[in-house]
Amino acid sequence: MTKTATSTSPTGRQTRWVSFVGAGPGDPDLLTVRAVELLRDAEIVVTEQPEHETMVRALLGLTIHPVEEAEEGAEAPVEPAGPLFVDGGFGEDGQPLTHAARAKVVTKQARTGKRVVRLMTGDPFLYASGPEEAQACSKAGIGFEIVPGVSAVNAVPAYAGIPLTTKNHREITVLSCSGASIDWSSYVDRPVLVLLSAVGGIADIAAELVAAGRDPQTPVSMTRTGTVTTQRTLVSTLASIAADARAARMEAPAVTVIGPVVDLREQLSWFENKPLFGWRVLVPRTKEQAGGLSSRLRGYGAEPEEVPTISVEPPRNPLQMDKAVRGLVEGRYEWIAFTSVNAVRAVREKFEEYGLDARAFSGLKIAAVGEKTAASLLEWGLRADLVPSGEQSAAGLLEDWPPYDEVLDPINRVFLPRADIATETLVAGLVDLGWEVDDVTAYRTVRAAPPPAPTREAIKTGKFDAVVFTSSSTVRNLVGIAGKPHASTIIACIGPATAKTAEEHGLRVDVMAAHPSAEELADALADFGAARRASMVEAGQPVTKPSERRPSGRRRAGSK
Repeated sequence: MTKTATSTSPTGRQTRWVSFVGAGPGDPDLLTVRAVELLRDAEIVVTEQPEHETMVRALLGLTIHPVEEAEEGAEAPVEPAGPLFVDGGFGEDGQPLTHAARAKVVTKQARTGKRVVRLMTGDPFLYASGPEEAQACSKAGIGFEIVPGVSAVNAVPAYAGIPLTTKNHREITVLSCSGASIDWSSYVDRPVLVLLSAVGGIADIAAELVAAGRDPQTPVSMTRTGTVTTQRTLVSTLASIAADARAARMEAPAVTVIGPVVDLREQLSWFENKPLFGWRVLVPRTKEQAGGLSSRLRGYGAEPEEVPTISVEPPRNPLQMDKAVRGLVEGRYEWIAFTSVNAVRAVREKFEEYGLDARAFSGLKIAAVGEKTAASLLEWGLRADLVPSGEQSAAGLLEDWPPYDEVLDPINRVFLPRADIATETLVAGLVDLGWEVDDVTAYRTVRAAPPPAPTREAIKTGKFDAVVFTSSSTVRNLVGIAGKPHASTIIACIGPATAKTAEEHGLRVDVMAAHPSAEELADALADFGAARRASMVEAGQPVTKPSERRPSGRRRAGSK
């Protein structure tokens, strides 16, 4: 039985508790719902691998890098509150801690009385130090819970397209080869072997299995860094695996599978065949807008890297916005038209400044340029009366906007809060329909600071496989702060206007979304990647990424 301490901790709490949480094999999307819940509530996270802190920070929306010191006289930036991270995997000398040393780290943090999560690779109770650390907690009178995680034993082969069991193969044997002396003749008849920590000893393992009577042509797979986009799988045989692993420079961590199930990879490989697998994709957007697009790209196997090119700032002169909001409350307008999520945010912030809420929109008709903007309004408790039925753009909105009718419309004025650099398309169209428009600058889009030097170098030298442009301003600003993308980089644009701007900057556009949305832009790039992969396979060529194929010169718009 686990005993719960009753002595009071330094925080004043009587209960001391540790949650042993399985982090899975690497892909953060494999975290369980319970794991995410505990990490969000944690005050201390004891990590096992260096990448665990990055994973948790991304999950919690914290900055990945330490916040830089503010200039003298300026207020220091404030990072959202997050847990304290404690390294439970390695000592100050960089060497891995023993199980006993790890247990001491955990019990020390638990005695503070804070909510402690011990994050462990894979599953805490499967080839991990979870049992020893939990025993130490029990001995110290510290309560604990175990949150199982997805183990590399089954997850990595699954991501490699290798099922460990089938209707014809119902038995598997799992062995950890780390520091163990194993009599391989005892396992020669086992149909499927799953080996952990076998990279360094694979030559001896294969030789001993063959010497004991295993067929030298038995299929073998070795998958390193499984479940993440650096995953690579080598398929060989017992006779050739040692030489093939050396030639491929196979390194740990890797999971090795020996048995006939390996042959199914040819049909079932799915992860490494994703259309954008391993592509490094530059996402130049505002920080607030990058998440959804990056998530979509990640689903296609890409490694998105968000580089802010635009900073959204309040207008230089707020008086115009103040006057418009007062006019809205006083009933000056028949319509208000929101052309972006940022416009919704700007008006909402101004309402909060005045102590107003959504009730002030009573009797006012609301238009939204697209579904994303309408969804942002819905979060505020407002339902758009008009959303384009066709193209989600200013032109699409005008297609559905009713003309001013002196009989039906008591007021002929429209409030249009928007960016300082927005085009005049909507204003001119509304005027043509008989409406008067108060065109108000609700926010400014300002060029962001240049990205770090390594990122700028990667952009210029073709280390990115693709860049996705979501507006003309992202094109101008990226070129302005980091230079033109290399000729080998695939250029994807959200619509014709953005594509035209890219071409004006000397870039050839390879991909354009069918409709102007971030999701369709990601889908279009994935379709391009899938077609490119299929053509290489059909031609009998190795599948490579755009960054691995360098044309001789920089592409120009309109070049053949």
